[in-house]
Amino acid sequence: MNDTSPQHIVCPHCHTTNRVRPEQLASAPDCGKCHQPLFTGTPLALDAESFERHAQRSHIPLVVDFWAPWCGPCRTMAPAFAQAARELEPLVRLAKLDTEAHQALAARYQIRSIPTMIVFKNGQETARISGALGAADIARWVRTATTQ
Repeated sequence: MNDTSPQHIVCPHCHTTNRVRPEQLASAPDCGKCHQPLFTGTPLALDAESFERHAQRSHIPLVVDFWAPWCGPCRTMAPAFAQAARELEPLVRLAKLDTEAHQALAARYQIRSIPTMIVFKNGQETARISGALGAADIARWVRTATTQ
């Protein structure tokens, strides 16, 4: 894919794959099916099915925060992760996956400690980091991990 060809962006609302030209990313594009914004500036809550769609079909990197509701460091990091989503979209999609509700996915990616963030590009894991981080550290890590 070259820099001018349309990118596939999965809608955070209806999970339909949309084709968006790179120059349209910064102009708040809407989904062709549900007409909701393709970028909301907030982390997307994923389940097993939506995880597969976003990880496999979207051309922009997907950063998933594997977390659990009972985890203190996860809850502490949540506002920083949300702030990073506002800063990094539309070049990166940030999402959260509850490891308690989706234990099979957590096992598949060998999540041993939480929070753990994993970067996916074209369906493949390309980077991971464990432990709670602040917003600036999350943004810095994501930028480094997605430009490699």
